[in-house]
Amino acid sequence: MTDADAAHAAAPDAPTGPRTAGTAGTAAAHAALVADLAPTGTLRASVNLGNPVLAQGTPDAPAGITVDLAREIGARLGVPVELLCFDAARKSYEAMATGRADLCFLAVDPAREAEVAFTAPYVVIEGVYAVPRDSALRTPEDVDAPGVRVGVKAGSAYDLHLTRALRHATPVRGAEGVDVFVEQGLEAGAGIRQPMTAYVAAHPELRLIEERFMEIRQAVGTTVARAPETVAFLRATVEELKANGFVADALRRSGRSPELIAPPADPS
Repeated sequence: MTDADAAHAAAPDAPTGPRTAGTAGTAAAHAALVADLAPTGTLRASVNLGNPVLAQGTPDAPAGITVDLAREIGARLGVPVELLCFDAARKSYEAMATGRADLCFLAVDPAREAEVAFTAPYVVIEGVYAVPRDSALRTPEDVDAPGVRVGVKAGSAYDLHLTRALRHATPVRGAEGVDVFVEQGLEAGAGIRQPMTAYVAAHPELRLIEERFMEIRQAVGTTVARAPETVAFLRATVEELKANGFVADALRRSGRSPELIAPPADPS
């Protein structure tokens, strides 16, 4: 994957006409929703190919749950979808925060909520540590100790979380948390459970600390400047797609477990 700022999917997906759009009960309300969420007439969605649980493929042919969600939201609006593909969450976030994208798929985090209005999560994944096989570190609490350096992917959800949560250990940032962990000989590396499990399986000199250090709540987001009705539409759509099997089916198609689906949003 290149480190270019963004790469576009081959062509915007053609609309098939609007589907019922949740809170948009009238033609006028639907038109206002489209104008607010897709002001260019195309829904521009930023996709993070750096998270293989949620997105796979190439910038020219992306796939996965986030791609399926973007296309479904575009179909409900009745507009084409343009997929802007990035190799890191921070770039995906920056695209939406600066107006280059209308929609993002990111982990809910307080550091992002100043700019992003999130839905409830559609998927929950876990952050875990890898350590050298002979390490004395056995639990996430063990990792947070003086002199422990933790490799993290810069700008990732677990970077943001660990920056706040670690009291004694020191985050060391790089393009990939596991790479900086190995290359610099750090005491631990942080990452998402599924790719970290696969990496450790291929490197017998390492082991996983099985207990998670965080839950990563993946949600749909848009800018906080958008109308309350627009945010309500996105939130209602995500809940419907969790309940009707869409999210489960999308996860299965991409080879991911439907057990990752987030629980229903708290109605309060």
